[in-house]
Amino acid sequence: MIKILLAFDGAHFSEGAFGFARKLNESSPILLTGVFLPQIDYAALWSYSAAVGAGMVMPLAEEEDAAAVEKNIERFTSLCQLANIEYRVHKDFTDFALPGLKKETRFADLLILGSESFYENIGVNEPNSYLKEAIHNAECPVLVVPEQFEFPEKNILAYDGSDSSAYAIKQFAYLFPEFTDNKTVLIYARANDEISFPEEQNIEELCSRHFPDLTFFKLGIDPKKYFALWSSEKKGSILVSGAYGRSSFSMMFKRSFVSDVIRDHKLPVFIANR
Repeated sequence: MIKILLAFDGAHFSEGAFGFARKLNESSPILLTGVFLPQIDYAALWSYSAAVGAGMVMPLAEEEDAAAVEKNIERFTSLCQLANIEYRVHKDFTDFALPGLKKETRFADLLILGSESFYENIGVNEPNSYLKEAIHNAECPVLVVPEQFEFPEKNILAYDGSDSSAYAIKQFAYLFPEFTDNKTVLIYARANDEISFPEEQNIEELCSRHFPDLTFFKLGIDPKKYFALWSSEKKGSILVSGAYGRSSFSMMFKRSFVSDVIRDHKLPVFIANR
């Protein structure tokens, strides 16, 4: 049994994120902890915009909308009981929301976030700054789930030869053994067709041990421009990706194909920070 955090901000409940957790519990029992974060003072956001871009946290509302939070907690509790999921509820965040969530992830195997609902009012950019920071600061792997999705029957393992991409593949296999029998493609996307898979023998030895139905695929395109379009056509898949370096994560994430895939709300995305 693994411990999964499912994080909601005060005003929003992600049906997609909960639905994914429910499907996981059907395969193997989980402990699902609902983390109900405070709402943000949207009126004060303009003065915090620069700080958020630099990795700071958002200002919390002076008076949390307790009724909205309690309603979400009641819904979470009811759905867990209906699905026979062992659950816990955490909501006592007296500090800024993001540090509280980071501490929670230290004691969890996986964090699930709704890509469309997590602090959706922050801004027009998708993924929004708060979602990016939550992914960056998590001390466990993160699963970002759209509201509408097909439960994965295929795996897309994004590989670029880096230690972070290999680490993400291993974490995915360890956490989701029920997915390892899925049809799996290990994809290396580069515009230069002459470049072969980095460390091809080593990555083959690793992946073929975990994923018996494995295919290598070289996508001869610029992933930052076209990968999201390519992946959007792979219905019923989950994308597995490394974090591309913690030190400059926000800038790298902004320019990466992972950001585009999350923005399009087509596929669940598994991200593992190292």
